[in-house]
Amino acid sequence: MTDSCRRALVEAIHSSPTQAVIYLSGGASQALGWLMSVPGASNTVLESVVTYSRMSMIQLLGKVPAQAASSQTAEEMALLAYNRALKLSKPGSPVLGVGFTGALASAQPKRGDHRFHVSTRTSDRFWTSTVTLTKGLRTREQEDGVSSQYLIKAIANASKVPGTFVPDLTESEVPDEYEKKFDEEEELNQLLSGIICFKVYPFSSDTSNVERKIILSGSFNPLHGGHLKLLEIATSICGGGYPCFELSAVNADKPPLEVPQINDRVKQFEKVGKTVIVSNQPYFYKKAELFPGSAFVIGADTVARLVHPKYYGNDYGKMLEILLGCKNTGCTFLVGGRNVDGTFKVLEDFDIPAELKDMFVPIPVEKFRMDISSTEIRKTQGLL
Repeated sequence: MTDSCRRALVEAIHSSPTQAVIYLSGGASQALGWLMSVPGASNTVLESVVTYSRMSMIQLLGKVPAQAASSQTAEEMALLAYNRALKLSKPGSPVLGVGFTGALASAQPKRGDHRFHVSTRTSDRFWTSTVTLTKGLRTREQEDGVSSQYLIKAIANASKVPGTFVPDLTESEVPDEYEKKFDEEEELNQLLSGIICFKVYPFSSDTSNVERKIILSGSFNPLHGGHLKLLEIATSICGGGYPCFELSAVNADKPPLEVPQINDRVKQFEKVGKTVIVSNQPYFYKKAELFPGSAFVIGADTVARLVHPKYYGNDYGKMLEILLGCKNTGCTFLVGGRNVDGTFKVLEDFDIPAELKDMFVPIPVEKFRMDISSTEIRKTQGLL
């Protein structure tokens, strides 16, 4: 492969909308240099990590791998990278998780094969490949170069970038490839089981390049005009951002939603052209970890629960610790007035700890007040 062909492929990758997190161990180090040396790298690479030591790999995986250089480990790395990419990516961007692990030529001759494993994960596809290299044919640097070529090609394929680029493998070095595709139902089941952290439905026509999300969380059963207006006002108060809704498929007090229920609620957002994120986290401190730096739009009824120690085992210190954790992620809460136990309340009606006051921002009543609720709508429709 010529340098010009490789550069052209990397330029094409950077021109695609895909954003990636890349985890490497034991090879393909040149690939990162090729990706980062071509202008536009920040469009593609959200994060790259090289886990060279054993302890680094254990900390990344959260366990001791059965075998460091294996297809299973590459797949686990790719899945971790995919979930990380979901958290770091711009709203609505296609994301890619990449895992690479290798056992290449080293200072001490290896008894086993020289090989590498590459895995890529996208929203609808898991792809894994193992390549066994001809032992003694190349130096360590050359093996690293070949594995880097292969990794770049895998990233291009996962990003749906066309190209005729072929890595410098011999005829006997035939990749052993495995592919698994997911439909939407399988993906949502992965969400419910915790394999992936959330799924984005980018129905909005908003193509702004902002990274900060303005998020209105709820059950949306049903979605109504009050939700739409509230998010619109909150976005204007924030001075911009990417407005979206967040539906948790897992509820703290109720059984998780089933896939058909999720689909029905998602269709509501498609009809009005609004982006919705389906997550598996019912608690705001966990949402803050999923969406760092975001502004969450909540009602006064939610504030009443957020800042009440009884929801933290009557432990004021625990409540403060958890909410300070939210604050440390850069998240804020925009609070709209709501009826609480029959009385209309606003942010100022609650005793917010001094350490947290700047995390809560009031939505003025003159800008938004709508007493309609999804529960009342269901009652009028005879659904309760």
